[in-house]
Amino acid sequence: MVSQTNEQALEAAIEKKLTGTCLEELQAAADDHTVAETRMPFGIHHGYEQGYPQHFNPRFAIDTEKFWAFLTKTQGKELEKLKRNSRDTDEWQRKILERLDRMARKNGLLHLLKKGLSLDDVHLVLMYPAPLASSAQQVKTNFENNIFSSTRQVHYSLDNPGESIDLVLFINGLAFATLELKNPWTGQTARFHGQKQYRTKRDSRQPLLQFGRCLVHMAVDTDEVYMTTKLAGKSTFFLPFNKGHNLGAGNPPNKSGHKSAYLWEEVFKKESIADIVQHFIRLSGRPKDPLNKRRLFFPRYHQMDVVRKLAGHAAQNGMGHTCLVQHSAGSGKSNSITWAAYRLVETYPAAADIRGAKGLEQPLFDSVIVVTDRRLLDKQLRETIREFSEVKNIIAPAYRSQDLKTALEQGKKIIITTIQKFPFILDGISDLRKKNFAVVIDEAHSSQSGTAHDTMNRVMGRDDQEDADSLDAQDKILKAMAERKMRENASYFAFTATPKNTTLEKFGIRQPDGRYTPFHLYSMKQAIEEGFILDVLANYTTYKSYYEIQKSIQDNPLFDSKKAQKKLRAYVERHRQTIAIKADIILEHFIPHVVNQKKLKGKAKAMVITQNIETAIRYFQAISRLLAKRGNQFKALIAFSGQKQVDGIDYTESDMNGFAESETKERFDTDDYRLLVVANKYLTGFDQPKLAAMYVDKKLQGVMAVQALSRLNRSAPHLGKKTEDLFILDFFNRVEEIQTAFDDFYTATSLSRATDVNVLHDLKETLDAEGIYEWQEVEDFVEHYFNDADAQDLSPFIDTAAARFNTGLALEDQDKADLKIKAKQFVKIYGQMASIMPYEIVAWEKLFWFLKFLIPKLIVKDPKADEIDELLNAVDLSSYGLQRVKLNHRIRLNEDETELDPQNPNPRGAHGGDEAHDPLDDIVRRFNERWFQGWSATPEEQRIKFIHIADSIRAHPDFDQKYKNNQDTHNRVLAFQKIFEDVMLKKRRNELELYKLLASDAAFKSAMQQSLRQIVDR
Repeated sequence: MVSQTNEQALEAAIEKKLTGTCLEELQAAADDHTVAETRMPFGIHHGYEQGYPQHFNPRFAIDTEKFWAFLTKTQGKELEKLKRNSRDTDEWQRKILERLDRMARKNGLLHLLKKGLSLDDVHLVLMYPAPLASSAQQVKTNFENNIFSSTRQVHYSLDNPGESIDLVLFINGLAFATLELKNPWTGQTARFHGQKQYRTKRDSRQPLLQFGRCLVHMAVDTDEVYMTTKLAGKSTFFLPFNKGHNLGAGNPPNKSGHKSAYLWEEVFKKESIADIVQHFIRLSGRPKDPLNKRRLFFPRYHQMDVVRKLAGHAAQNGMGHTCLVQHSAGSGKSNSITWAAYRLVETYPAAADIRGAKGLEQPLFDSVIVVTDRRLLDKQLRETIREFSEVKNIIAPAYRSQDLKTALEQGKKIIITTIQKFPFILDGISDLRKKNFAVVIDEAHSSQSGTAHDTMNRVMGRDDQEDADSLDAQDKILKAMAERKMRENASYFAFTATPKNTTLEKFGIRQPDGRYTPFHLYSMKQAIEEGFILDVLANYTTYKSYYEIQKSIQDNPLFDSKKAQKKLRAYVERHRQTIAIKADIILEHFIPHVVNQKKLKGKAKAMVITQNIETAIRYFQAISRLLAKRGNQFKALIAFSGQKQVDGIDYTESDMNGFAESETKERFDTDDYRLLVVANKYLTGFDQPKLAAMYVDKKLQGVMAVQALSRLNRSAPHLGKKTEDLFILDFFNRVEEIQTAFDDFYTATSLSRATDVNVLHDLKETLDAEGIYEWQEVEDFVEHYFNDADAQDLSPFIDTAAARFNTGLALEDQDKADLKIKAKQFVKIYGQMASIMPYEIVAWEKLFWFLKFLIPKLIVKDPKADEIDELLNAVDLSSYGLQRVKLNHRIRLNEDETELDPQNPNPRGAHGGDEAHDPLDDIVRRFNERWFQGWSATPEEQRIKFIHIADSIRAHPDFDQKYKNNQDTHNRVLAFQKIFEDVMLKKRRNELELYKLLASDAAFKSAMQQSLRQIVDR
């Protein structure tokens, strides 16, 4: 007999691990008329009871058999009270069920499991919590009385009784999880088919599937697991619940079973489920808020795993240890920190002989201190603890050592402090040597305010602004700890997405070979591959700046070359004219390609990152002027701390925005404001999912580059936010510099260079030449499609072309496969490039829509086509050439674990010696050589050529009519480009070098056109 590899086999495997048997074995025993024991020995299975579909009541979404059995066994006296006041059994049972249903609709199942059900003079416990190490025997006995059960093929629908869900898990008859099971061996996967089944074939109006009525819904196959807490039809958003594999998505091979077996072997253990209910699942919002307006947080696997492992490590090793948690930005660190703080409060020593342990009856830590610079985390901690704990008011702030002592005396278990006040808290820990502390550090986020930088530096005895700017949150924490030493009566748990070498050395786990590694890792690669965050590097465009600096004095003094180069560039970059040009470029992209294209359902926003506060003020002023001139319906905001004087005028954020600084974040979330101009503030720790574009005019490197650009990575399922919606335009940094910054922390990704849009010309020419379609068919289809024609009127155009491809063309299968791939390439490239191209080509737009409908009907017999399709879907924009398999222009980041070198003991660099000093002429020459690469003309010659070209443009016959007097901005740009091309074509003999440079460097050409437009518009 062959193996069973279908969905039923997976159902049976899960059921047998949970209950010790399965329906197939029970049925076989019944058919044989035997009474043989079919259950596995207890201890091998989880002790769930077998559930039967006929016992499920779809009206109340409960297993009535298990529900009444639990209440009768554990709370018979309470039931007797109801029975005495009821005519018969039906009446008191109906009373309980109707009250249960009403409260479930109002507050959700989580509330009922934690708080129980009250009616009349009766209170019913619906789940007994798992015991702690210090719990009395009765608590342990009560937990053992809970009835966990598993039921297959549950007919859940009142409207369609034939519909069933593969597997439902219950606590005391109350459904806490539903599972749709798939098996890749039969061509069905959880990622696609399981999720689709929940979205399209499961009625979320039915009681079992209503929001909050069941805690989690899972799509499961033999390889992967996906989950959601809210079914909302086609809008349902699933999160992965996988361990990760090779620092990326998925699950590792399992020597003893399926890759996903950890779900039923580990997660579905009774103690594990009770732990998740008690300590992890959280319902956001206030109790008085409507249930469907709240959010139900179920931990992802990496969050649950890190919290449990941190607590386990502390219990086993006692005091004085450090753990570094490296979790990707946007991966839910706030929840992980909150859950970890609560869990550490309840952590007990695993053995009485642990160093510093106080005995098994006392918690390991007297208090957990959370170090953060985010008020949101403070708020979230309070909300979470209120939901989790029966003990109220156990959180307190602390800003001085005395505050710490007072909080402990008041019985506060979780104490929150800021990065700025952390040095004083370290002193407090030292003073309270008889107390033990867990210090949880959210040190990956720099402060959002310059004041925070200043405060910390004053505490550390540092006042200079340059040092203040160089210190991020990790530096502050390490500095404070170095000056005050780590206290032996504390354990330290640091969370970061971007650990520095010093952070790894201080908090990491030392390996036998001398390396330091994180205690727990959830990489950016895994987060992106799982779709939990978006890839901010998928659409990265750099924009070269070209400058000319004149020497304004006759003398030729000596200067420090590096400093002079830096100051020269800074001078040009902050010049009003430069900023005005860049502000115009920003709006030329943002308005037509983000705002007008209704990105993120019309909610998309952008951030402009500038070098310093002065530059930010100039950018804000330039953008505001341009917006007012255009008459746009949205405004820009600026964010900076303190007061800044520019051109003799004092500015503050509140004065420039017109409202209090504390309101900036909330105002930016509204539709009135779309652009946020910043320097340092909001580059880290700022969570705004509506951000879709970023315009960078600041040097970004190392940790700051990763943290700043990661502001874009937040997913927004309710807005349909996808990777292709993201766009970064960088005026300052080179692709290689960003690659270097991300290499240390990204683990594995790809970074695309600016796309050569001419590949679309090549693809279209190839597709046109093969005769798959007649162009008139494309025209007719588009006309019908955009005139809201009926779908049946569109089919003839598509079917005609598809038939021609499938049966009419005399092509080999391999050639057909190539053509289909080229069609897919065109759709993919144009779909992403359309949002950033500074011009429109109508033919491309028409072909894009035609091919989107045609491609699914193109039939190829190439056995490797699916592999190629998967490869194309995995690569980033412009990461391939026109050859079918040959991929080029792809920059790969480090795919292995990155090893950082220890910090350099000499901050001035590896090589000392005198600084180089060069004459001013040489400095100017090198600066101009850098930004006028390939153009050997002198600065004076460059100026003259610019003037001559500008004069030729003004003299062009089309200049006045098509450009100067044209009121349509888009057409003016196209007209200027055409005039420029004509002028340069005529000058190509005399300006061959310049003509070649323009033809070969699109960025140089664009910059020259921008400069010439500024000249001729004067």
